[in-house]
Amino acid sequence: MSAFFIDTSSGQIATLNRLVETGVANGDDPPPRPWHPVRGDRDASTLWYAVMRKQTKGVFIGTLAIRHSDHHASLLEGGWEEVPPEAIDGGDTGVAPSPWAT
Repeated sequence: MSAFFIDTSSGQIATLNRLVETGVANGDDPPPRPWHPVRGDRDASTLWYAVMRKQTKGVFIGTLAIRHSDHHASLLEGGWEEVPPEAIDGGDTGVAPSPWAT
């Protein structure tokens, strides 16, 4: 199952862990609508991957892209928006410090 999910009606991004913590999902079955898995690697980290979203035909869709890659740049040019890591889980999840921070 995907590690990230998007609320197709609002564009909110949440992790599977957060959806289980809040009772939206049970961890065994996919979360119910309007939550939809964000396409990408289940083990993706926001350190290396950008969570992207785009509203199309009245719904939000999501995907992951490796930061600073040609694919990431192409998505941005195509109208996709990068979701800041601090906005994932409704802003309730702290952002890990940089591995280069002292």
